Amino acid sequence: MWSNQAQEPMTPQKLLQLTGHSPETSVEEVELDYLFRNCAQEKEWHDEIQKQNVQKYQSLVKTLKDNLIDIQVYRIDTISIDVYIVGKTSSGDLAGISTKVVET
Repeated sequence: MWSNQAQEPMTPQKLLQLTGHSPETSVEEVELDYLFRNCAQEKEWHDEIQKQNVQKYQSLVKTLKDNLIDIQVYRIDTISIDVYIVGKTSSGDLAGISTKVVET
């Protein structure tokens, strides 16, 4: 959580600064639902474990949407990608989660 950072709009440049990335680092903005498009939707070929994972991702998305406003998703860099899901809390702070994904 970044306290007192929500007064100004979040921008890719601001996120790079807050996370200690170089200002020249590649940043892509995507929608929250787009980020979870492949893991939060049950498919008919899923086994029981995969179905349980889908429910976990659906719960995560719901929790984020219920607790944050103006949610933005940033993918930083390529191949080994840092993902930041950031939104505003009711108290005016920025909060969210981060993860890493690898795309080849």
